[in-house]
Amino acid sequence: MLQWPIRWVKEMSNPPLKITFLGTGTSTGVPMIACPCAVCASTDKKDKRLRSSILVQSSTTTIVVDTTPDFRYQMLRENVRQLDAVIFTHPHKDHLAGLDDVRAFNFFQREAMNLYANEMTQETIVREFPYAFADMKYPGIPDLRLNDIDRDPIVIGDITIQPIQVWHMKMPVLGFRFGDFTYITDANRIEESEREKIRGSQQIVLNALRHEKHVSHFSLSEAIDEVRSLGVPRAWFTHVSHQLGKHGEVEPELPQGMHLAYDGLVLEV
Repeated sequence: MLQWPIRWVKEMSNPPLKITFLGTGTSTGVPMIACPCAVCASTDKKDKRLRSSILVQSSTTTIVVDTTPDFRYQMLRENVRQLDAVIFTHPHKDHLAGLDDVRAFNFFQREAMNLYANEMTQETIVREFPYAFADMKYPGIPDLRLNDIDRDPIVIGDITIQPIQVWHMKMPVLGFRFGDFTYITDANRIEESEREKIRGSQQIVLNALRHEKHVSHFSLSEAIDEVRSLGVPRAWFTHVSHQLGKHGEVEPELPQGMHLAYDGLVLEV
């Protein structure tokens, strides 16, 4: 694949994009099953968090980042009728488990679904959904086409995407930059070479699991520090657990230009 200098990638422009937050919760979602805490009992819609994913749309191209266990409902809620590709951050269940439901798009679009993932994630997809790759395929199973993605830019339809490798403890995870918008989830460390790919973004989405330090996710204070260090003027925090607190209580305490994302939030970039 062609290796483009970072400065070229920063100069690339995308058409106007609509970003929809399909989910902003951590692996358990919010509310968490059987939890009696005040956040899980909240009636505020912004405290109802499906597993983390975004929908990226231009006038001609539609992409989903990750197929969560809530993928089917997320597609129905946003009335998505066309899906051109799925790009994956990493192979954990809360980012992968809903993949089987792309078969509905196979049926109506009459073509295989293009999946973009690194080698580790592709291996997990084949292992978790072996029936989709069997020599003798049962009727009605998902039709999947695997495409390699690493650190080089890719183009899907009219959308250019710059992968950004971050670290989820010891697991390499991909974030993605779409023009001036960067999306990163499940991270607690970003190497300097990858930080250069983020700089110049006007908006960033970053995971902020809770207030307390975590072994594989940024805490809220760590996420705030990352945003300041990167110099991105506007930030949205995602992959939020019930331990962070209620949206209505946390949001007013955030620094200027920083916000808690919530399910259904739409950004024009």
